[in-house]
Amino acid sequence: MLLAATKKNKTGSLNIGVMGGTFDPIHMGHLVTAEEARQQFDLDYVVFVPAGVPPHKEKEAISLPEHRYLMTSLAVMSNPSFFVSRVEIDQEAPTYTIDTVRHFSCGKEPQPEVFFITGADAILEIFTWKDYEELLRLCTFIAVSRPGYSLDHFHETMERTCPEMRHNVHLLEIPALAVSSTFIRERVTLSKTIKYLTPEPVEQYIKKHELYLTDR
Repeated sequence: MLLAATKKNKTGSLNIGVMGGTFDPIHMGHLVTAEEARQQFDLDYVVFVPAGVPPHKEKEAISLPEHRYLMTSLAVMSNPSFFVSRVEIDQEAPTYTIDTVRHFSCGKEPQPEVFFITGADAILEIFTWKDYEELLRLCTFIAVSRPGYSLDHFHETMERTCPEMRHNVHLLEIPALAVSSTFIRERVTLSKTIKYLTPEPVEQYIKKHELYLTDR
């Protein structure tokens, strides 16, 4: 669960960053992104939310939720501004972004400011998300640019398809870190080192539990 934070915004509520993903496994790119978002948007803390049964990956084989939760916990334990939530992995049914944002934003006084951190490419598909109109009312989006991603394409698509979102979406450019969870899994399968691609405790966890050793 989350620990109490002391810093508040001008309205007296907290600024909470929410970062979802399968985190299979979590890597340095996730951590750099979260820390950069925390600093640039004056977030009180960032909550990592490992997915339980992600709707968009139902047909893909992913590691057990508990493995992904524990790896994420190991990765963030040295940062007092990072926390991990079980809100999605404890659900047996598929989980959606709107449900997670409601969990962190509704029923609390004063209502916190929720900043949902996700890739810029994902933002452009928001109209396919469940209850996206309510989602736009409940949170602000931090759209993270990835290595090789065209920011011109992002701006052009936003203006053409969803100009009303321009006040709800803020772009965050991250230094090029050409690392992904898929890349890490492939290297483990090929018996190649993953040192410095993910925090050392996560690397040791993967070795101990023999994750990703075979194609899935």
